[in-house]
Amino acid sequence: MAQKVIFHVDANSAFLSWSAAYRVKVLGETEDLRDVPSVVAGDKESRHSIILAKSGPAKKFGIQTGEPLFLALEKCPNLKVVEPDYELYVAASRHFVELLRTFSPQVQQYSIDEAWVDMTGTERLWGAPRLAAEQLRRRVWEELGFTVNVGISSNKLLAKMAGDLEKPNKVHTLFPEEMAEKMWPLPVRDLFLVGAATERKLKFMGIYTIGDLAKAD
Repeated sequence: MAQKVIFHVDANSAFLSWSAAYRVKVLGETEDLRDVPSVVAGDKESRHSIILAKSGPAKKFGIQTGEPLFLALEKCPNLKVVEPDYELYVAASRHFVELLRTFSPQVQQYSIDEAWVDMTGTERLWGAPRLAAEQLRRRVWEELGFTVNVGISSNKLLAKMAGDLEKPNKVHTLFPEEMAEKMWPLPVRDLFLVGAATERKLKFMGIYTIGDLAKAD
């Protein structure tokens, strides 16, 4: 029986990337939002507006997803702000999933911008897992105009963790035999579904890394 091969595919800074791709590929704009300090946020005049997505250059100013827009503007007064276009995002997500289905019919969408793809038994079609992932990553860029991270493993949890190891536009593996080297040194908060409350409880018990948790009673 073939070893399970699961991809986790995640669009990088999806809302901003999809807005940028649409403006460049469809509207013909020369400025790419991904190349300048920019964010997707709601009403620029509202103090309650928060950052939904940010570009790489915006991140260099210390701007974080989820922070209030007025704080981001204090960090970068020349920040370019674009309003969200949910109709566009739904369409982009649909095209994204349709492309994934050309690699395997077994696609499980987890959110608007990420999905798991069961690539088990597809090596004769696409080659070894890393080669297949590189083809997928390249096709998303060439056909849809945005970048993705692809995590590869034998189950969904590890594939998700692999995709988060380093961004953007990367392919990473995290098979069980790689866990001790790649996963255990990470902060326990990096474990999928561990939130702030759980992190506090674990640290109270002296568990600071995923390795600490793996070795715990």
